[in-house]
Amino acid sequence: MSPPLRAVSDGPLSIRVFLPRELPGVRVTRYRTDARLWRSVKERFSVTMTYSGHAEWWGLGKVRVTTPGTLDLKQSGQVHRDLRREGPSHFQVISFDEALVTEARETLGYPASSHLRRVQFERAQPTAAPFVRLHALVREDRREASTPLELQTALTEALSALATCFGDTDEPERRARWPIRRALEALHAALEHGITLDALAEQAGLDKFHLCRAFREEVGMPPYAYLTHLRISRAMGLLTRGLTPSEVALRVGLYDQSQLNRHFKRIIGLTPGQFARAVQ
Repeated sequence: MSPPLRAVSDGPLSIRVFLPRELPGVRVTRYRTDARLWRSVKERFSVTMTYSGHAEWWGLGKVRVTTPGTLDLKQSGQVHRDLRREGPSHFQVISFDEALVTEARETLGYPASSHLRRVQFERAQPTAAPFVRLHALVREDRREASTPLELQTALTEALSALATCFGDTDEPERRARWPIRRALEALHAALEHGITLDALAEQAGLDKFHLCRAFREEVGMPPYAYLTHLRISRAMGLLTRGLTPSEVALRVGLYDQSQLNRHFKRIIGLTPGQFARAVQ
């Protein structure tokens, strides 16, 4: 295992980022925070374990509740919007490169879909066991060092469990959402260079008025906010790879480092430099 990492804090917020050498393509992020409300766009598939704090949040069109012991699965491109938090929170997020998830899904023969049918577990449920084991092995307070074989086995079992959660929505629902899916794909493709609303509407196959209304109803935020949050999610990944904030700003389609700093601080709670110093 890598050596213990230092916390980077800003007031009550503390974030630690851990890249296990034995698990390429995996990122572990540990949060300790107050009752601040989080809003984000997920760039990677992830499994979050909550250790303390209660939250009510919106995602995938539904309001959900997280309590200590809850495991939340998030899919790439998903919007997470906190509605309410009670008390200080401590949670750990394990996120996976797309290639790891694709390999598990294809090898095991599960649907080639980014849609998760199952997104919440309680840690006592038998089906949650693979996620619980992986979280336990990478916890910061684990006293006994994990072996590479132990870690890699736990990761493989967790990816296998994640693959079983995939599946398409029913056909009528899928048809109704298809214009928004096209809009989301266009925003992901436009991350670096941006896109106009007219061009986005054209790619979605809707006029801009219906697109704005349908996008907010389906995704939970307007297109410009989704693109900004997506850029910050991508920036987090690039910072963990060692790029400087000025390099990252250009790679995610922002004008300069000052614009990156402003959005990053607003969304994450730290500056890009503080976040980069949390990575080990």
